[in-house]
Amino acid sequence: MNQIEIKNLNNQFSIDEPENRLNIVEGKGGLPVIEVFNRYASVLICLQGAHLLSWIPKDKEDVIWLSEDASFKPGKSIRGGVPVCWPWFGAHETQSSYPAHGFARTTLWQIVSTEAMEDGGTKITLTIRPSSNCEEMWPADTSLQYQITIGRKLELELITINNGMQPITIGQALHTYFRVSDVSNILLFGLDDTDYLDKLDGFKRKVQYGPVTVEQEVDRIYLDTASDCVIEDKTLQRNIVIIKCGSHSTVVWNPWREVAEKMGDLGKDGFKKMLCVESANAADDVVTIEPGKEHHLWVQYDAQLIT
Repeated sequence: MNQIEIKNLNNQFSIDEPENRLNIVEGKGGLPVIEVFNRYASVLICLQGAHLLSWIPKDKEDVIWLSEDASFKPGKSIRGGVPVCWPWFGAHETQSSYPAHGFARTTLWQIVSTEAMEDGGTKITLTIRPSSNCEEMWPADTSLQYQITIGRKLELELITINNGMQPITIGQALHTYFRVSDVSNILLFGLDDTDYLDKLDGFKRKVQYGPVTVEQEVDRIYLDTASDCVIEDKTLQRNIVIIKCGSHSTVVWNPWREVAEKMGDLGKDGFKKMLCVESANAADDVVTIEPGKEHHLWVQYDAQLIT
């Protein structure tokens, strides 16, 4: 996207109020980025993938982890932040050449609207920009919107609308990388007594007992989960509270050292500083949307100090 296009976007969508500012700028790799600064937080969103890169609540540290070695290239996924996985999660069922986690996270999105809210928050609505390549992979007549609300808490809502005459089935996730002090010292609450598929053990079905801890590679799909999750990080004196609706799976992932080194874009010891807790509909919990209907995947994040 060139400077003229970015200027046109600012003319249409920028916000310039004393405590609520929004601008579109050229980010790393020439990718356009939305910058938001309001009374509650600052946020960065890359239009490629509608990819949230940073969320820093007022007077607090960043809640989102972004790799120091993340690549910012057209058509390539960005390591860290909040990738949008859609319309499938993981590998495509039949086409191995199709990108893992779908094409939404590497497609350039369009801004539909921006709003300075009465309470001082900021609301952004984005939609995916269709392309012939995407239509080949996903021929269904589908609309996709993504609403991001930056207020006292961060809210993300992914809305899939079936415009066609036949039911569609989607897999999806908000693949959030949360920033932690040291992943081996955190506790993840909210998944006790829940069945999960262990991807590292041939997708065997197992049961979680107590809080989730990470002392080695973890890649699990927790099934039929609707309860809140909390990442307790006593070193940062912070609880990250995750509330969701329209998501029936919770994916927990950390690659640990050996896999991280092979990946090449997690940065030096980056795996120690992140934990993915993904609000998803995956595996047994994919979603079928009837003609003319829509599905909302909504999450809310809150960073609370431990006193």
